[in-house]
Parts: sequence; structure tokens; C-alpha cells
Amino acid sequence: TISIPGIVTQARRLEEEAPHLVVEGAGGWRVPLNDDEDFADLALALELPVILVVGLRLGCLNHALLTADAIAARGLQLAGWAGSVVDSTTLYIRENVETLRRRLPAPCLGIVPWLAETTPANVAKHLRLP
Repeated sequence: TISIPGIVTQARRLEEEAPHLVVEGAGGWRVPLNDDEDFADLALALELPVILVVGLRLGCLNHALLTADAIAARGLQLAGWAGSVVDSTTLYIRENVETLRRRLPAPCLGIVPWLAETTPANVAKHLRLP
């Protein structure tokens, strides 16, 4: 069983040792962690700003805008967003990115194109922090 208090305790310990703390979710904002809590509850407990990763494919506009609304509804800050092309055959990527730039209430931190090799170094080349 995943324990949010346990994660928070370890995160606070790590914050004392490192200049930055990044917590990566897995699967989405409302993915359950246990019988009663999900990643949204973890983000709230950690009180960290949120970076939204948008899988650029059919349905991404709806997914991203609903998730941004859900983040705001929890009283958390959407600090930025990044797009990731997950399917090389997806149409209208540029248009979707432009719509997201206009509609999401946070800066775009980068767009990761479809990559044959998704190493951290290859992905990092396409991201930038303000």
C-alpha cells in the first residue's frame, strides 16, 4: 500500500539535502495510490507547484484543459506544461500546441517531438525552465 504520509516524510528529508525536489506522477492526475487517495491528494500534501505533461495526440486538448481545471480546483499552482509527441502519426500537432499555449494558464516549458530513443538527455534538449 502506498502511504502519502510516508512519501511526504521522505520528500521533506530530501528537501533538506537537495536544492530542488521533483516528484513525478505516473499515469495521470487522478490515478489511485491506495483505496482512498490519488496523485492529486499527494500533490496537495506535498504543496508543490505542478507541471502538467500533455501527451500530444487525439483528445489532448480536452485532457489538458480538464486537468488544469482539476489542479486549480485543488488550490494548487500550475507552474508550467510540456507537450510530448507520443505518436509520430498524430495530425495537427502544431495547431494543438498553439491552442494549449493560448488556453492553459501557465507557460509552455517545451515540446518534445517523437523520439526514437527517449533518454533523459534527448528529452532534456527540448525543455527549458523559466
